[in-house]
Amino acid sequence: MQVADVRPGWTLPQRCYTDPAFYEVEFAAVWGRGWLFAGLSVELPEPGDTLTWSPGTESVILVRGDNGTIRAFHNVCRHRGCRIQSDGTVRVHGFVCPYHQWTYSRDGRLRSAWGTGDRLPADELSLNPLPVREMGGLLFVSFDPDPPSLSTAAEAIVPQLAQHRIEDTEVAHRARYSVRANWKVLVENNRECYHCRGNHPEFCLSNYELGTAGDLRTNPEYDRVTQEQAARWAALGLSPRQVNFPDGDFFRVARLPLRPGFVTESMSGRRVAPRLGILPTDDVGSVRLIFLPGAWLHVNCDYVVTTRLRPVSVHETEVDICHFVRRGAEPGRDYDLAELTHVWTATSEQDWKLCEANYAGIRSLGYRPGPLSEITEGAVEQFHHWYLGRLGHNE
Repeated sequence: MQVADVRPGWTLPQRCYTDPAFYEVEFAAVWGRGWLFAGLSVELPEPGDTLTWSPGTESVILVRGDNGTIRAFHNVCRHRGCRIQSDGTVRVHGFVCPYHQWTYSRDGRLRSAWGTGDRLPADELSLNPLPVREMGGLLFVSFDPDPPSLSTAAEAIVPQLAQHRIEDTEVAHRARYSVRANWKVLVENNRECYHCRGNHPEFCLSNYELGTAGDLRTNPEYDRVTQEQAARWAALGLSPRQVNFPDGDFFRVARLPLRPGFVTESMSGRRVAPRLGILPTDDVGSVRLIFLPGAWLHVNCDYVVTTRLRPVSVHETEVDICHFVRRGAEPGRDYDLAELTHVWTATSEQDWKLCEANYAGIRSLGYRPGPLSEITEGAVEQFHHWYLGRLGHNE
């Protein structure tokens, strides 16, 4: 789908954010192709544990089988198409459609369809599978029956996460938000820190507002700290390599330094939970992961926080935020939940307020595309290029 009046280096035309018909076509092209970050494998710790997620018109059930393998299925009963499970996590013995009680085993096979006679071809009526991959403790699904290889992403990401051992974490806290804005507004907000100084005091305590891909700002202190930390991380076997959407791929990974006196994203600068994995020290910076079209993660020395978008409509986006700590850590003894979640609860809620205000303006009669900063918003333009490529605009 061509978008004829796109102006490079400017925000997108209004209909890209507000037109319901455009949204329907866009969803199939952007969310219906390639890989989508679904969560961490530890969200499915035991056989029968499920994670159901429904972006747009689609819905997927992820389930850990009896042999430990994670499978993914369309959340669609093979009888008349009813959704089988609601979004969220739950442990099941099997899947039961709420409409007519057709029953499926954990591997998706039809087990019971009472009242349908003896001639039902049960072997043809398993739940329809979806591609699913696990990579360094991260789970990806695709609504595309033939998604691209994840080998480039694995080569870049797995070494960065190896010592953090996020597969040895567990869920400490979940939060869900409904944001009155098109999903792209939330992604654009994430892709720049132009707004950070004036809006994110908690985030800026531990983080430089520099280092975002496409942000050309720097200063001598940041340059010095980055160089020193990169050498130290390499000596510890922690890769300092940054990989930014190579050849138009859907991911970025970077290990960035925190401000002096901070070993994690906390208000005090100190760890707020037990050290993760086999990290040799607390002072390992913060690993940043972006997965287009709609997820980002921060992996610190003591916790992981994931943000996953779910388009609900052209005007609404649901956001799931999850904090993970070392497996076996006990709240109240090993960590304080309020302290653990303080920075990202505050930062996220500040962002959603900004995104709603931004979107209210985009929807108005007064909106016209505006120029992106060549210094601070290069990553927003990079996202637009990726997005328009999915629509076929760059072909």
